[in-house]
Amino acid sequence: MTNLLTTIKTRRAIRKYTDRPVPRETIETILEAARWAPSSHNRQPWRFAVLTATVEKSRLARAMGERLRADRTADADDPADIENDVQRSFRRITGAPVVIVMCLSMAEMDVYPDARRARNEWVLAVQSVSMAGQNMWLMAHSIGLGMNWVCAPLFVPQLVRNTLKLPPDWEPVGLMTLGYPAESPQKTRQSLAGKIMWNGRTE
Repeated sequence: MTNLLTTIKTRRAIRKYTDRPVPRETIETILEAARWAPSSHNRQPWRFAVLTATVEKSRLARAMGERLRADRTADADDPADIENDVQRSFRRITGAPVVIVMCLSMAEMDVYPDARRARNEWVLAVQSVSMAGQNMWLMAHSIGLGMNWVCAPLFVPQLVRNTLKLPPDWEPVGLMTLGYPAESPQKTRQSLAGKIMWNGRTE
């Protein structure tokens, strides 16, 4: 229990990686950890698109960058800030040895006729994929690798699906970069005071 808590407490979002490649069997170990995450109805709606080739990572980064530039230009943002944002996004994706695009599939989830329950079922799938991502992150950290969750695909799922030629039912909701860390970021956490209710009372 203590070792697990230490792993949880020392996990960090890693955005800079060395050039050292990650062996395929190591990636598969991390994906195996994801496979054992909890999921709604045990439907396991997660899907993973693994990118290790520079050309594939660059293609995705360029496509997402172009959309980011267009969206922020339409928002009338400062052009210099836009270009800095686009370049930062490109470096973040292409600078990682491995990119794992996190997708969900509703193919085996429950189907409802009304929008409220249908939306909630989609949220359940997102929660399941997120728990799989957390398993991957902790597994990677425990064996000396780093990861980071990037939420950008959630804003452009169709673009990511088309760029990577994913199956029609694969809906991108995020991506995780993976590699050997080239940084050791520090992080603090707020106290739990005021964030917990015991039997209806906040302490």
